[in-house]
Amino acid sequence: MRPQPPRRTTHTHGTPADLLVYDRWGRSGRPVVLLHGLRYDRTMWWPLAAELGDDITAVAVDLPGHGQSAPRAHCGVDDLAEDLATLVYGLGLRRAPILIAHAESAHVSERFAARYSAHRVVTIGGTGPARLDDVPEPYRQFAVPQRSPDLPAVYRDWLTDALPRSTHVGAEHFPHLRDPAGFAALLHSLH
Repeated sequence: MRPQPPRRTTHTHGTPADLLVYDRWGRSGRPVVLLHGLRYDRTMWWPLAAELGDDITAVAVDLPGHGQSAPRAHCGVDDLAEDLATLVYGLGLRRAPILIAHAESAHVSERFAARYSAHRVVTIGGTGPARLDDVPEPYRQFAVPQRSPDLPAVYRDWLTDALPRSTHVGAEHFPHLRDPAGFAALLHSLH
């Protein structure tokens, strides 16, 4: 029996000054780009991505200054949408992606969709305080915010604009952690 490749692989994109780190699952099927909200990182998507199966290519990106991506002095929505488009194009994905945006990352997903090809944009969560009561204990570790005093200044444009309302899935901050299999089924229905 031959060894199976890992389901999740970690990659980098860009130069050291604008480095983005991302995880990828799958090699074919409708691409799904997963964007976390401010103060979180790409690991918040791991339980969901594990449920998606092999017929979806999932890409979870660390926003600048989050997780393992390089910090920036300023992170404008337009610049990040362009960086994301370059990353998606470089992956050789042959179909327009579904963008899943948590909280404030809805800004970049909407800008991406306005400028580039996107199959659908789905936003989850909000900007109020996140409650972990509905998240099962094993998944709470993926919903712990980072404490970085520099992030509000770097993302100041994101914090002053109202969140766009694309296809919005509930008011919960973490529906993908509350029920990863159910959220994966929802994504499969969006093909």
